[in-house]
Amino acid sequence: MAPKPNLLIVAQQGRLSYEAILFVLSLGVNSPDYAKKLYIAEPRQGPLWSEDPRIKDKDIRALLSATGAKMVTFESVHFGEAYPNGNKIEALRVLPEGEPFVFFDTDTLITGDLNAVPFNFNRPSASLRREGTWPKLELYGPGYHEIWASLYEKFGMNVETALDPTQPEEFWQRYPYYNAGWFYYSCPKKFGTLFEKYAVGIRKDPPKELVCQKLYPWLDQITLPLVIHKLGGGVDALEPGYLDGKTSCHYRYLPLMFAREPDSTVELLSAIAAPNPIKKILKQYDPFKWFIYQNKGKKARDMFDRNDLPRAELAIRKKLKNRGLWVR
Repeated sequence: MAPKPNLLIVAQQGRLSYEAILFVLSLGVNSPDYAKKLYIAEPRQGPLWSEDPRIKDKDIRALLSATGAKMVTFESVHFGEAYPNGNKIEALRVLPEGEPFVFFDTDTLITGDLNAVPFNFNRPSASLRREGTWPKLELYGPGYHEIWASLYEKFGMNVETALDPTQPEEFWQRYPYYNAGWFYYSCPKKFGTLFEKYAVGIRKDPPKELVCQKLYPWLDQITLPLVIHKLGGGVDALEPGYLDGKTSCHYRYLPLMFAREPDSTVELLSAIAAPNPIKKILKQYDPFKWFIYQNKGKKARDMFDRNDLPRAELAIRKKLKNRGLWVR
């Protein structure tokens, strides 16, 4: 039997600490044998942070520790407060070298048994629950092929070996692109070393084809396809429907969860958030108080038919914003 992977989330003071509570509680319900495989990584205070980013609330720390998870810290060498998404890159250093891992964003619920996921840790992959958020093409600027080809070439790879030939030329899905809400591999050191090298390299010296492109907040998702391809993975490495489906839900924003996720996911959220000691903590964070314990979650859910959702997430956001139901 293949060894269970280590799990990693990044938490810090504020929103992520409350999301981490929901993550560990859902893990305890649906994959309890993974509780002691979970690492909760916090960035240490240092020159890249204006304040100590670690979780200060003693009740939250006690709750997270009581689950059996390992609370660990890491040093912010490259990113820190200026680019918090970089935490997921630098936090990989806390995991044991040579052991398989799965990273999850904290705004995720574990909805099923992780033992059922048919991982091939020698072929990394990441979430395909994404839209074409990057690059944004300029009228007279380079197209998708030129932009992505320049990135692959920068790190000694050929974009032609990464393309999805079933997608038309100059269509964004022809080029591997992932949501960084989860990713996995057989060794965090190998993955993390490349992730750091490529992300820092793109930030410091982007190809000229990126001159009109915003790197933030997309840098992690720009870099991820390059890392995955270099390590022999791809969009076909994990059978669809397991993560972002049967076993996990990267809800990202509570309004989006209530608007579009299945009843079973909302029922799981309600159940794990119901005990009074949990409620007492989670109600300290206003968006959780409003959407989980007050009426905003039901209002958002009643606005949408889950069998006939708008195709674009932007349309869902706009409708929620118009009703005053968009917060994070």
